[in-house]
Amino acid sequence: MQSMLNVKFFSSLRELTGQAETELNIQSPLALREVWQRAAADCAIPENTLCAINMEYARLDDIAYDNDEVAFFPPVTGG
Repeated sequence: MQSMLNVKFFSSLRELTGQAETELNIQSPLALREVWQRAAADCAIPENTLCAINMEYARLDDIAYDNDEVAFFPPVTGG
């Protein structure tokens, strides 16, 4: 049975990857680092990229499971 992840890219990461959103078919749970590698194939993950699983902040080593929503976004800056 196929499992799915919904992956979203925000702001400059949307421009970097050329996509705002994609779905991944997964065979087993994946660390967020692996999710990035599969969803943004040719793009290295920028340093300090923030991520979330189901709208909760997460780390690149955290695991995403079937039907999770994963989001990647640049760090918030201000002045």
